[in-house]
Amino acid sequence: MTHLVNEGDASRGSIAKTIYALRLLCVFFIALGSWHPTLAQMANVRVALVQSASDAPFFIAEKKGYFANEGIKITFSVLRDVIAPLGTGQLDVGATSTSAGLFNAVERGINVKIVADKGSTPPGYGYQPILVRKDLIDSGKVKSFADFKGLKVAAFNNGSASMSTLNDALARGGLKLSDTNIVFMPFPQHVLALSNGAVDASITTEPSATEAIKRGVAVRLMSDDVIYPNHQLAVVMYGGDFIRDQPETAKKFMRAYIRGVRYYNDALKDGRLAGPNAADVIAILTESTSIKDPEIFKTITPNGVNPNGEANLVSLRKDLAFYKAQGLVTGKVTIEQAVDNSFVDAAIKELGPYTPRIK
Repeated sequence: MTHLVNEGDASRGSIAKTIYALRLLCVFFIALGSWHPTLAQMANVRVALVQSASDAPFFIAEKKGYFANEGIKITFSVLRDVIAPLGTGQLDVGATSTSAGLFNAVERGINVKIVADKGSTPPGYGYQPILVRKDLIDSGKVKSFADFKGLKVAAFNNGSASMSTLNDALARGGLKLSDTNIVFMPFPQHVLALSNGAVDASITTEPSATEAIKRGVAVRLMSDDVIYPNHQLAVVMYGGDFIRDQPETAKKFMRAYIRGVRYYNDALKDGRLAGPNAADVIAILTESTSIKDPEIFKTITPNGVNPNGEANLVSLRKDLAFYKAQGLVTGKVTIEQAVDNSFVDAAIKELGPYTPRIK
């Protein structure tokens, strides 16, 4: 006997099976999209920052979920000196300024590596300018760096990279560091020192530089992106234990960090935080740093940071030579001992070259 199937029943059965299959697919894709590592599965990475605007890529990568997407949980701390805890394994990642002390630590065998750019001065992004008191400019006493002989100049400390900038600036006027009277003090104190006449000039980072100019106590004589273009002022460092014991996590961390760097670069335009991502980046910075006024971030000159991550070896070599010439580094340490670009190279191989958003 031939079994006859009603065409309507067959059609309804086919539709039901299709709907069931589509539901299964929806459940699968929802589960796939919402999956993320549990806290127990995530690798904890200990990161020390100075909580400044140049820490932006770290804050962005945390807030945008780039670290979490790599299975990384970040523990942030605020430290000024990260070298020792990185070398002893108390920290995994540190954000710090380049300095003579960093190279001396490497010379002593402290196991730390520079692994990426954190703050530099590409053209238009001179965030550590040289200021002169406005009354000295108005009177004509100071017209150029040739007039700095005998002036009292505020700087951060003797072993900092900013001293290399100041050295180059004075050379433009035919002078040396020893031709001036250099006074070392924290950057925020520079504004007061310029205001009360305690110093005549300063090499000052943001936001102190903009604050001094807004108050009318100082004039920007020249920015460091002109004096020393692409100067490597701040870096990301890995501890040796982190590199040795968690190489895959170190690669994942760098991948997330570079994504944060690129998001930050998409906030830059014409020497300001004025690009497509600016509003979001400023909101992240006001939440994550001690500067709570968004208008400050809109007016300061932000730092640059290489969207492809690599620290500037040419700049680092130049500064190391400067420290050695000044007697601040006396060993035979080389840049190759201090730098490891392999993590940036691995990240760029996966992420591809930077393509900026249209501005």
